[in-house]
Amino acid sequence: MAATLRKSLKTIEDYKATNPIYTDLLDILGEILIIREEYRKNMTRPIFSVEEKLIPGKMEGGLPLIDLVGQKYDLTRPKEYFYSLIAIAEKRLPAEAHKFLDVIKDEQFDWETIIRASFNPVEEETLVRDLKTSDAHDEQLDLIDLFIEESLRPELEVIAEQYAAAVEASAWTEGYCPICGKEPKIGEIRESEDGKRYLFCHQCGCKWHFHRIKCPFCGNEEQHSLAYFAVEGEERHRVDVCNKCRRYIKIVELPKSSEDVNLDVEDIATLHLDMLAYEEGYN
Repeated sequence: MAATLRKSLKTIEDYKATNPIYTDLLDILGEILIIREEYRKNMTRPIFSVEEKLIPGKMEGGLPLIDLVGQKYDLTRPKEYFYSLIAIAEKRLPAEAHKFLDVIKDEQFDWETIIRASFNPVEEETLVRDLKTSDAHDEQLDLIDLFIEESLRPELEVIAEQYAAAVEASAWTEGYCPICGKEPKIGEIRESEDGKRYLFCHQCGCKWHFHRIKCPFCGNEEQHSLAYFAVEGEERHRVDVCNKCRRYIKIVELPKSSEDVNLDVEDIATLHLDMLAYEEGYN
């Protein structure tokens, strides 16, 4: 894990040199990766568990292994981790710190409620809309959303690693994560595996195979309504779009000789592609 962390931090430094506009966010991500590793080292056992006898049925039925909405878990450790993440923002973005704290101290901000709602799109949309009425700027909400998502990452990541083989062996064909149910924001195509496309979950770190010519959000497989675009000179990164549901996902294309890349880092370093997708009417 230490070698992987060093490699990710080196990639962050490389991207800071080529994309200096993302320096603050990349620095924050670098610190997150470090304290995530410390969290993992101090874990005795994860707060989440999987009933192994139910795995085949869940995989076949399209049900994620972890049910964050229907089950109760002790989220004390993740909540403490969340506030340590906020401390990073206070240190890295001192001029913006009071804005973060204003949002968090707002009476509508209930960390555990928001955590659980983040696994229910309808509830999440309502909560985000309510927070936006409390004078919070989108950029503050985006960072807080990053910290909320990260607060469960170390705990869920252990589960994703433990059951990666079971997921790989299953017939999982859904566009959402087989471990926690979250939708992906980024994925990769590996030319070393005949151009297979993999989707990545920022919530738990799970990576799973998904059909290359298919929208992960609406299941559309009509080639004429599926497309992609890239920025000239950045062909390694592209955006797969669906003109049926108007959703998109960023993709990193990896050559045969490529080692694994940190998709958390790739996501931050390609935020300009998100902006372009929004401008084109995708979400």
